[in-house]
Amino acid sequence: MKFLAAPFSLFWRHRTLLLQTVRNDIRARFAGSALGLAWLLLYPLLFLGVYALVYVFVFKVRLALFNSNEYVVLIFCGLIPFLGFAEALGTGISSVTSNASLIKNTLFPIQLIPVKAVLTSQCTQVVGTGLLLVVLGLLGKFTLWALLFPLIWLCLILFTMGVVWILSSLNVYLRDLQNVVAVLILMLMMASPIAYTADMVPSGLRLLVGLNPLYYFIVSYQDCLMLGRPPRGWIFLVLLVISVVSFYGGHWFFSRMKRAFVDNV
Repeated sequence: MKFLAAPFSLFWRHRTLLLQTVRNDIRARFAGSALGLAWLLLYPLLFLGVYALVYVFVFKVRLALFNSNEYVVLIFCGLIPFLGFAEALGTGISSVTSNASLIKNTLFPIQLIPVKAVLTSQCTQVVGTGLLLVVLGLLGKFTLWALLFPLIWLCLILFTMGVVWILSSLNVYLRDLQNVVAVLILMLMMASPIAYTADMVPSGLRLLVGLNPLYYFIVSYQDCLMLGRPPRGWIFLVLLVISVVSFYGGHWFFSRMKRAFVDNV
C-alpha cells in the first residue's frame, strides 16, 4: 500500500508548490507573445484545420454515420488527447536536463519536475476539450456516456506521467533521445486513429494498430463523446492496465535513476 500511495502522497504534500510552478510555466510560455493565451485555442484549431483540409477536402473521406461537420468533430475527439500527450512528451523529455537549478533545490522534489511539465501541457487540452463539449452540445451529440471522459482523461495523464518519468531520466544520459522522440511523435500521429474509428480498421491490421498505446485512449474518447456509447470493455481494460503500469513503473524507474542526476546534469 505504501508503494501505491507514494506518488499521490508526494503530489498532495507539495500541491501548492506544484500548482504555483505550473502557473508560472504557463505564464512564461506565452510571455511576449502577441496573441498570448489565445494560442491555447488557436493551437488545436490549427491542427484541426489541417486534418479537415486533408481528409475532408483532399481525400474526400465520407462516413455513412456522419455528415462532413460531424466527421470534423470526430477528428477533433481524436486530436485533443493526442495533442495533450504529444505536447507533454515533447516538453517533458528535457524537463530534467533543462531544470538543473531545481534538481539542486531541496524544497522542490526532483520527481515533480516531469510532473510539472505534464500538467503544464494539459492547458491546451483543457481549452480544446471545453470547445469540443460546446460543439457536441450544439450538435446534440452530448450523452450521459460523455461523463466517462474525465476518467479516461485522468488515465491518459497518469500514463503520460509514467512515460515522461522514464524518458526524462533516460535523457539525462542519452541526450539524443529527445531528437528520437520528436520523430516518434510524428509516427504516432500517423498511426493514431484520429481521423477514423476502431470499426474502420481492417481486421488484419488491428493487432498492429493495437501496439500503439494512444489507440485505446483516442478510441475511448470517440466512443463516449462522439459515438454516444461506452468504451468497449477490452479496450477500456487495456487502457486502465497500461495507465497503472506506466504510472507506477515510471515512478519506480525515476526514483532509482534520480540519485545520479546531480552528477550528470
